[in-house]
Amino acid sequence: MGSVGINFGSATSGAGFDVASTVSSILAIQRTPETAWAAQTTALQAQDTVLTKLGSNVSAVSTALASLTSFDGMFSQVQGASSNTDAIVLTSVGSTAQSGSHTLTVQHLATTAQQSSSAVAASATLSGTLTLQTAGASAATTLSIASGSSLSQVATQINNSSAGVKATVLTDSSGQYLSLTSRQSGAAADLIVTSNAQNSNGTALSFTASQTGTDAKYRLDGVDLTSSSNSVTNALAGVSFQLTGVSSSGVTVQIAPDESGIVTALQNFVSAYNTLSTSLTAQEGKDSAGNAEPLYGSTIISEIQSSLSAAFAFQPSGSANGLSLASLGLALSQDGTLSLDTGTLGATLASNFEGVSQSFLNAGSFGQNLTTALNGTSATGTGTIGLALNNNSSEESTLANNKTTLEARLATYSANLTKELTLANQILQAIPQQLNEVNQMFYAISGYKSS
Repeated sequence: MGSVGINFGSATSGAGFDVASTVSSILAIQRTPETAWAAQTTALQAQDTVLTKLGSNVSAVSTALASLTSFDGMFSQVQGASSNTDAIVLTSVGSTAQSGSHTLTVQHLATTAQQSSSAVAASATLSGTLTLQTAGASAATTLSIASGSSLSQVATQINNSSAGVKATVLTDSSGQYLSLTSRQSGAAADLIVTSNAQNSNGTALSFTASQTGTDAKYRLDGVDLTSSSNSVTNALAGVSFQLTGVSSSGVTVQIAPDESGIVTALQNFVSAYNTLSTSLTAQEGKDSAGNAEPLYGSTIISEIQSSLSAAFAFQPSGSANGLSLASLGLALSQDGTLSLDTGTLGATLASNFEGVSQSFLNAGSFGQNLTTALNGTSATGTGTIGLALNNNSSEESTLANNKTTLEARLATYSANLTKELTLANQILQAIPQQLNEVNQMFYAISGYKSS
């Protein structure tokens, strides 16, 4: 620790010394430990930045891997195709769909019932009643048409009712027509219209069916089926399809695993893993300025790398544990990055889909082992990165508390020291006056005046 001298010149000069500067110099020496504490805090915060980034990298790898290791992930996803989209279009294939091939023929599409009224002059008004019923309804809906109602008002009355019918007014050179369309397709929604309405000139309002409501008829895997709608959602579990046309020859519907989706998921995993691996390797060297990286030489980096390497050293001990990494098209290079041969993966998916899925889903498989390793290195809970961040946080708090405690002590010390040095300074400044008083006393006693 350095020393501080007090410069006040000759003791009899009365000049004294600068109390504030002297106190500041003494306190600066007392604060010497804070320099080391600040350097430690800066180093820890630099580590925190890197650790947080590594935690995000690990999380990204875990998320990408979860799409392959979760039972509702990519291996549960299926896709479908129709050999004749003019007859059948697949609209959705869910995770409950079973892989397989199906044959379907369409004999008849579902139709929607429609009826139209006789012509009504544009200036005419209506009155009477109109009874509407669908074939499958237990009761009819009877509408009372107020005298003087226009055709548009009747249409609005129908649309606001619970009859299950949509009304539209059509107009041409002959006049206006009331077009009725069932709100549902199929035989149960066929329209039954009874009209006791007439226009203002006494002409009855009659209706003619232009299309009856019928069910779709199709054969699926040799079974004759019907549907009130051309949108079929319950014939095959997890599969929805649209009947778009009649086809007397069989249409093949193929349901198969989403292999392209699995390849994409693995590519995303490899990309995320390589980002993590590169970030880890970077901490083993120096930055562009030649300074060691914040975690250079840290056991944290070696712990994470060892944990991940152990997972990649996986060798299946039985068929239930899946396939080797080479069979999956995965290869780990000397620099720690991962590569994927999509050709090898695609061939293995085509020949042994079950084996590929077991490599990620089954207990003891590569996918599950790597998941455990990633969980053990995460920034949450007891993960390696999480523990390191917590430890750094504790050290940073200790250093901050040390500074706070020292500053509190120095505040008291500064006040006392200022008081003491101020008193000493006053004494020094008073010496010339005291010497003058002594000289005057000496002169009074001796009669001799000192020069």
